[in-house]
Amino acid sequence: MDALWINGIATDIGAPCIQANDRGLSYGDGLFATMRVSYGKILFLGSHLSRLQQSAHRLGFGWQISQQSQSAMLEAAQQYPNSCLKLMVSRGAGGRGYTPPEQPDLNEIISVQSIPTHYRNWQRSGIALATSSIQLGQQPRLAGIKHLNRLEQVLIKRRPLPQWADDSLALDAKGDVIETSMANIFFIDGQSVITPVLSHSGVSGVMRQQIIEALIELGFDIKMTRIDYLGDRENDTESVGLPQFQHAFITNSLLGCVDVTRIDAQYFQAHPVTEILRRKLNIQL
Repeated sequence: MDALWINGIATDIGAPCIQANDRGLSYGDGLFATMRVSYGKILFLGSHLSRLQQSAHRLGFGWQISQQSQSAMLEAAQQYPNSCLKLMVSRGAGGRGYTPPEQPDLNEIISVQSIPTHYRNWQRSGIALATSSIQLGQQPRLAGIKHLNRLEQVLIKRRPLPQWADDSLALDAKGDVIETSMANIFFIDGQSVITPVLSHSGVSGVMRQQIIEALIELGFDIKMTRIDYLGDRENDTESVGLPQFQHAFITNSLLGCVDVTRIDAQYFQAHPVTEILRRKLNIQL
């Protein structure tokens, strides 16, 4: 970590700064967004803040970024013009056990880190995925939200990858493709682009939405549906099989848009639209 702000105030990284009974620390009761800073500009800042606001509403508390924290974010972007900026929003301390306080005293935590250097190589060469044995749980009330409880992803990351793989593909308990450990995933079939429906599991990333809107502008048909990993559900008309696809790519706010070269024993070809998207959205590394 390169820098830290708590509620808009620059803070020594090594100094104690959050109460021990903060609900974000105790229960994962909060949200976060990871944003890319490019040449001093926070990319898609409005979309990130809007998603946090909508997610806070789903968790039952109102939130709008404070003027102090917004100023701190803009200051951070100038100090670290090509970096990763993370904003966490915690419900703060209070309440009794799991029961939250009626009037929460929210905490906003801003941190800055460098963008992983291998993301640039991934944009150029693609990424290989190995399916994780850790399955994602289903909870419609939390689906799509980037909340502070990331234990599933921690478990996925703890499992060693095969030597050939760069990241893990995560399925749900039904065997449907949901996402990777840290990115959304898309599959291309002609002029159709298919991405997993995220009504029960997964994170609906800001970059995912930017990509969907850009693809529509480029004339692609977007479908959100269940994607069966094995592709052997002959009588299931509500899902499509992973083996039928020849092109795939992943997205998140830091790595942008990256071709998938392999998922387990299935190989994929790069598609020219990924470079078109990177240029259209100005997300090259």
